[in-house]
Amino acid sequence: MIDYIIVGAGLAGISFAELALAKDKNIVVFENNSQNSSQIAGGLYNPVILKRFSEVWNAAEQLEEMRLFYQSIQKRIDINVDHSMAILRKFSSIEEQNNWFLAADKKNLAPFLSTSLRFEHYSGIQSPFGFGEVLQTGYVDTALLLQSYRTYLNAQNLLLVEDFQYKDIQLTSSGVEYHGIQARHLIFAEGFGLHENPFFNFLPLDGTKGELFIIKAPLLKIDVILNTSVFILPLGDGYFKVGATYNWKDKTALPTDEGKKELMERIAEIIHCDFEIVSHFAGVRPTVRDRRPLVGTHHMYPQLHVLNGLGTRGVMLSPSMAKALFDLIEKQVPLPFEINWRRFQKKYLG
Repeated sequence: MIDYIIVGAGLAGISFAELALAKDKNIVVFENNSQNSSQIAGGLYNPVILKRFSEVWNAAEQLEEMRLFYQSIQKRIDINVDHSMAILRKFSSIEEQNNWFLAADKKNLAPFLSTSLRFEHYSGIQSPFGFGEVLQTGYVDTALLLQSYRTYLNAQNLLLVEDFQYKDIQLTSSGVEYHGIQARHLIFAEGFGLHENPFFNFLPLDGTKGELFIIKAPLLKIDVILNTSVFILPLGDGYFKVGATYNWKDKTALPTDEGKKELMERIAEIIHCDFEIVSHFAGVRPTVRDRRPLVGTHHMYPQLHVLNGLGTRGVMLSPSMAKALFDLIEKQVPLPFEINWRRFQKKYLG
C-alpha cells in the first residue's frame, strides 16, 4: 500500500507530490493533460493586488512557503525555474502616484511597496508619471517546471498519463483501491476538471478563462515585469509574454478573436513600437467567487481530499495550500476556515 494517489499534475498536484516525496511518502500521480491553465500561466508571483493597491491574502506566509518549495523542487530535478524580477506599476496620473504612497504607508503593505518612484526610460515605453516598484516579486517558468517535474516522476515510475476513471475507485477500510493500486489517501487536484469529479463537483468552482500572447518586439527594451492593464514579462531576445484577459462566461480553453482584440488594444496603449504575435494561448483558471482555495477532506469519505481553487495565483498559493492539506492529513492540524471547502457545506449540502 502506498500513501497517496494524486489526480492532476498541475501546480497544485506537483506541489503536493513534492511535499509528500520530501516527507518520504510513496505516491503515484495521474495526469491526462486535459487542463492547461498551469502550463500556460504567466507564472508571476506578486504580494500586492495592483488594481486596488491591496495586499494579497496571507502574502508573507505564501511567499515564505513558496521560496522553500521552489528551492526544494529545483534541487530535486536540477533546473532553475524561479526568477526574481522587479514588477513595476506604470502610473497614468499624479493621483495614482498619491494612491501608491497612501498604500505604502499601510503596515501590511510597507514590506512590498517601494516608496522611491522610478523614472527610468525604457525604449518603447512612454511613462511621464514614472513607475512604482513592487518588492519580493518575480516569476516561475511554469511550462518548464511542469514538463521537467513530470519527466522526473515518469523516470521514477510515479506518473501515469491516462484518464482517471472515478467510477473505478473502491473505498476500503484502510483507504482506496484503484486499478490494483492501494493507497491510504487520494488527492484530487484536477483544476477546472473538478466539475467531472462525482465526489466534489458540488463545490462552487467557477472557472475564469484567460488568454495571453507571446509577442516579438525587438525595439522594446525592458528588464523588469511591467504591469498596467496587462503584464509584460521579458523572455529574452526580444520576446515577451503578455496577458491576461478575464472571461467569466466562456469555459473553453480555445483562443478567441475577442480575446486577441482585447489584448492587442491593451498592448497598443502601453508600448509604442512595432510587435508581432508569435503565439496565442488560452486556459481556464480554477477560480472561486470568494477568491479563496478549496482544500480539505470529503465530508463522508475520510480517505478522499481536494486541493483546488488556486485561481490566478497558483504559483504563490500552491505550496502553502499543499502544506496545509498535508498537515491536516498527517498531523490533524485544522485548516484555516478561509480555505476549508466546508465553508460552503451548509449552502450546498444542507
